[in-house]
Amino acid sequence: MCRWAAYAGAPIFLEEIISRPGHSLIHQSHGATQCHSAINADGFGVAWYGARPEPGLFRDVLPAWSDPNLRSLTAQVRSPLFLAHVRASTGTATSRNNCHPFVHGRWSFMHNGQVGGYDDFRRDADMMIPDALYPHRKGATDSEALFLVAVAEGLDTDPRGALERAAARFIRLAREKGAAPHLRMTAALSDGERLYAVRYATDEAAPSLYHRWSDTRAGMAVVSEPLEDGEGGWIEVPPATFCTFDKAEVRMEEFLPCRLARVA
Repeated sequence: MCRWAAYAGAPIFLEEIISRPGHSLIHQSHGATQCHSAINADGFGVAWYGARPEPGLFRDVLPAWSDPNLRSLTAQVRSPLFLAHVRASTGTATSRNNCHPFVHGRWSFMHNGQVGGYDDFRRDADMMIPDALYPHRKGATDSEALFLVAVAEGLDTDPRGALERAAARFIRLAREKGAAPHLRMTAALSDGERLYAVRYATDEAAPSLYHRWSDTRAGMAVVSEPLEDGEGGWIEVPPATFCTFDKAEVRMEEFLPCRLARVA
């Protein structure tokens, strides 16, 4: 299972989330505590927003802890909104195109989890991506396919509904041709204006997800695991929840793709 961290608020250097805390994302890449695998060494990526609507993107296949370019970039780049991810593959190859985050236009997206039995219906998943979007399918992961299907389902105007409808379509495929667990996910996504996150699973093992507002930074961190051991203020997101972050405010809504999958 992967680990990720996102931030929205006053501009900060990326390293304040990615590398400087005691249990930073880089530390989690070789010492995660709240997932099945403590090591997340199958690549990493960062998407950040600045003066332009589209995010910058840096991805590579090295373990995050061993890439000096990542440390240099995070020490120099300041951003008000960014997503960062360290990858533990669930079966697809270790390549730049399979590293998160994924971007399309102004949107960025990253995911931790799995779609059960994905290898058995990968072609069916690709067929759900419309022709106009398929040229943007660069890798082979279930995560990228889920993202592009969500774009097709109306991500621009209805982020929660679009991701819920896309997840429901993947759950149906997993039930028909795949295996349990049909879907486990935490995901973060942004259009450069707002940060969204979701926690969901079709079983009782939804991956962990936390958020914390910092008055010092004047920003919100949304993470797979708290960034400091013993630090107070971290709030765990309940399963089956979609979050919209607006400064210090968090709006939580139900996220129930299984309901849609049953009635389809």
